[in-house]
Amino acid sequence: MSSAATAATAASPEQTILSVNNIEVIYSHVILVLKGVSLSVPKGGIVALLGANGAGKTTTLKAISNLLHAERGEVTKGSILLGGEEVHRLTPNALVQRGCIQVMEGRRCFGHLTVEENLMTGAFTRRDGRAAVAQDLEKVYSYFPRLKERREAQAGYTSGGEQQMCAIGRALMSRPKMILLDEPSMGLAPQIVEEIFGIVKDLNEREGVSFLLAEQNTNMALRYARYGYILENGRVVMDGEAKALAENEDVKEFYLGVSEGRRKSFREGKHYRRRKRWLA
Repeated sequence: MSSAATAATAASPEQTILSVNNIEVIYSHVILVLKGVSLSVPKGGIVALLGANGAGKTTTLKAISNLLHAERGEVTKGSILLGGEEVHRLTPNALVQRGCIQVMEGRRCFGHLTVEENLMTGAFTRRDGRAAVAQDLEKVYSYFPRLKERREAQAGYTSGGEQQMCAIGRALMSRPKMILLDEPSMGLAPQIVEEIFGIVKDLNEREGVSFLLAEQNTNMALRYARYGYILENGRVVMDGEAKALAENEDVKEFYLGVSEGRRKSFREGKHYRRRKRWLA
């Protein structure tokens, strides 16, 4: 299995849409959160960023999308390249115009606006005319028919699944090449999670949109991703093909709750003392 640093530089610039190289992130000039994180996303790929709550997944996405400054955070070392060009000093608006947008954790819609008004805000940075925007709106509705049914409803009064669809649809209205998707399964029923991930797969295959997917639901993420990185305490501790990670005994035991071919009970997990091999 290749190291994260090797994986981040192995693909040529023509094959890679996003390259994160040995970045460090500090909050409030004091708190070191990311410690030399490297990863890459190939063009047209789905890459999973895995780890427990607090591992650094959201911070990694915000470092890429340049949303750290609002939380007194900054990238102090390393580089972030989109399409071969350094972008970590651009404004979030400029990054969206270059084709990279983040769908935030928690289904952040404008609750007082209708579903359609929310979707239209995603086209704010575009300058290609109303006809093109209207065409893309219909495309979004083709992927999310439920949103078309609810287009006049206030987003704040829609279901959690509909709000997640609205957030992804709004990102699509910017015509992205790359979507940073943060915890899309959080707080949703399993059936809705399956539907959301199925749409992500369709968008990837039909529209060629690349995804970097931060997710605690390791099992679901590895079913749809082609490659994965595992973060712990702000470091990449393991990376590899999604299938290989899903079959790795440590990953199964620590992230899928499966040991020796069977699912562990809560009692077994509670008294579990064996350390992860990569932290030993």
